[in-house]
Amino acid sequence: MDQPKIIAYMKPVCGWSNGVRAIFDKYNLEYEDRDIINNQDNYIEMVQKTRQQFQPCVQIDDIILADVSGDEVEAYLLEEGIVAPNEAETDVPTDQACEDHGPSPVNIGFPSR
Repeated sequence: MDQPKIIAYMKPVCGWSNGVRAIFDKYNLEYEDRDIINNQDNYIEMVQKTRQQFQPCVQIDDIILADVSGDEVEAYLLEEGIVAPNEAETDVPTDQACEDHGPSPVNIGFPSR
């Protein structure tokens, strides 16, 4: 299986984001982790691509998975044949909510969560 190009728009510290990272690690997938909290340009790019402001958002080649958990990313990867089933355990939950980290870095016209 060829490694797709993966860009993940995530918070540096977040239950949902950590779950997505755990899935990429479980399947040894390389990905670009774009910090949407400390880099305003990454946040704006995510919102422009997804038309919404919630994270994590994952771009796998030309497909966007918006506001997803690690479980949802894993289901997509398996369904599309990008990875083979793997029973390895992750070191963090893959479907766990974030703690409140305050408002998004920039409000560009979407309602806040």
